Amino acid sequence: MTDSILPKGFEDLEPHMDWNLATANERQDKRRASSVEEIHAFYEGVHPHLESILEEVDRFPLGELPESHLPIYNLALALAEIAPHVELYKGDPAVPYAFEESRMIAVHGDQETWRGKSPMDNKD
Repeated sequence: MTDSILPKGFEDLEPHMDWNLATANERQDKRRASSVEEIHAFYEGVHPHLESILEEVDRFPLGELPESHLPIYNLALALAEIAPHVELYKGDPAVPYAFEESRMIAVHGDQETWRGKSPMDNKD
């Protein structure tokens, strides 16, 4: 038995911990590098837990999330990253009929999202 880093009650999410990514850039890179099957597996594994994840992280103010809850918060954000690709694009990791995504640079892309900083505050 391994020690889970997930809060109690969220152990079923352990197989998806490779999506536990702190920044928007990391989540976007992971989505773009994933196969259709990997995206569907993550969506189907995490989506049923979304409501309970949001209830759990909502117990804390943004920017004050305890370290123990960062993984489930990051998984919820990763789900938000890939959900349109499952629900609208049949799991395609790219955005159809769009500019090449690598041309778009998010000014906040390297910020750890859980810190709750303004997207325009790119200073650490």
